[in-house]
Amino acid sequence: MTALISAPDTRRKLEILSADAQYDLSCACAPTKAEHRRRGAEGWIYPATLQNGGSSLIFKTLLSNVCSNDCRYCPLKAQRDIRRCTLGEEEVAGAFLDYYRRGEVFGLFLTSGVLGTPDATMERLNGVARLLRRRRFRGYIHLKVIPGASDAAIEEAVSLSSAVSLNIETPGARHLAQLSQRKRFLEDIVAPIKLISRLTGKGGRFAGVKQTTQFIVGATEETDAEIVKYTWGLYDRLRLDRVYFSAHQQPSPRRLGGDAVATVVGGGDAVKAGAASSALEAAYVREHRLYQVDFLMRRYGFTETDIGFDQAGFLPLGVDPKEDWARRHPEFFPVNVNRASRLQLMRVPGIGEVTARRILEHRKNSRLRDLGGLGRMDSRLLRASEFVCY
Repeated sequence: MTALISAPDTRRKLEILSADAQYDLSCACAPTKAEHRRRGAEGWIYPATLQNGGSSLIFKTLLSNVCSNDCRYCPLKAQRDIRRCTLGEEEVAGAFLDYYRRGEVFGLFLTSGVLGTPDATMERLNGVARLLRRRRFRGYIHLKVIPGASDAAIEEAVSLSSAVSLNIETPGARHLAQLSQRKRFLEDIVAPIKLISRLTGKGGRFAGVKQTTQFIVGATEETDAEIVKYTWGLYDRLRLDRVYFSAHQQPSPRRLGGDAVATVVGGGDAVKAGAASSALEAAYVREHRLYQVDFLMRRYGFTETDIGFDQAGFLPLGVDPKEDWARRHPEFFPVNVNRASRLQLMRVPGIGEVTARRILEHRKNSRLRDLGGLGRMDSRLLRASEFVCY
């Protein structure tokens, strides 16, 4: 007797689809290596960074891993033989609300493969959000916008969401053409990103809705200089809230810093990473350097012209971008910690936002004679002491 194979239930679909969603970072997941690819015990629960700097858990999944696109880097592209499944709108809304009502998640991040056409897929994504809003859910919803979607579909997504994202993927049409023959860079990606910016920006109909995007790093022959140029434009001209970077899981051979020793900086503490032992390891270091540059531009007053690259247009793997800038600008140093502004202090390697604030508070009462006056001389302050005077 032949056993009948039943269709997957909702939980099994979530197991499949949440695993396929794990590398989409545009849901404000933390950009540190320890967090941005980690899932909870149940695969569709992810840590996420809140706008106030705190953290919580988010319900994150694909609506479907069926996809008509041909993106070369993507494990879900139409040409691949994988198990495909699709969640219904009621299934997503019901599963999410179960977790939300138990206080286990604070919001939903929903993305999808392309089910037929971009607008057909957007109708399903928007349908989930409509259900939740009708059921009086007023909390966080992040919807992924599908490249090539119509203006009407995009506007509805923005109207229903707390945040939206459309992945830019590559810095320019030439690179996107290496990944897909179906997507058009200007029409399907750049134009919708600009529309979302107008809708969510100051004076827009949905001002306050957050907008993010993501680059796939290393899937083409793009340089870091190209990525940084586009990243700066997204922040400076289109006022995006966040740009994310995802290292391609099968990077093609290219110069990633050779055997340079990478000093990976996380949470202000320098950690020796050692020479890159593989292309993938080097790709993760490259991703990390891009996140450091992103932070400098968003929070530390750096612009694209401040960032240094090697002759091939790549960030040095062996030194963080802030220290690289300091080494290239000896005329800026030493910085007098008793007279420097907040932004001047934050140009000093080893001094971040918290330390700069402590220095400014200390200066209200007394003059600093050395950085030891701030407390224990840890590795960051020892590094900073090379670049300051009193």
